[in-house]
Amino acid sequence: MGKIKKFFSDFKKFISRGNVIDMAIGVVVATAFTAIVTALTNKIIMPFINWLLALGGAGLDSAFTFLKTAYTYDDAGNKIIDLANSIYIDWGAFITAIINFILIALVLFIVLRVMMNAQGFWKKELSARPTKDEKKVLKEQGVNMKDRKEVLKATQELREKNKPAPVPPAPTQEELLTEILSELKKQNGTTKEEVKDEKSE
Repeated sequence: MGKIKKFFSDFKKFISRGNVIDMAIGVVVATAFTAIVTALTNKIIMPFINWLLALGGAGLDSAFTFLKTAYTYDDAGNKIIDLANSIYIDWGAFITAIINFILIALVLFIVLRVMMNAQGFWKKELSARPTKDEKKVLKEQGVNMKDRKEVLKATQELREKNKPAPVPPAPTQEELLTEILSELKKQNGTTKEEVKDEKSE
């Protein structure tokens, strides 16, 4: 019983994670956009491409390379190609799939870019707003809290004023070794001088 309870508890934690929810939303949105892009390709772009190709001959619908051709006859007795029993390469379907892929990738790229820019904008906007403690200080300074521009400007000035002094960078390994070497040289020099003084005495 305890194992089952732990299993469902872990499952609840798993599905409650932000990444899983974001992934599910992404799949749903991607599916919806795929349907839109497929309709755009099949109903608008492909007819336009077929129309352009038809000016010089047949469209993509008849872009086949036959490896083995089977024939049948219509009601009037005319010989026609039987596509169901023929073996052929459908270049039209291949080109349509490529166009679909490019359009889906382009639309998803644009959507993700817009979402990321919006997310960055909101993060920047939220970080620029004053905290509760900063609001108290701003009110004491007489800042009009209803004026958004004045509040943001005063908040930035307050943060600049309270910004801690920059910490000097820690010395690099080379600098430490150079300093140790210079200290050793000084000590060796002093020792040699003391030895010389003792000898002269």
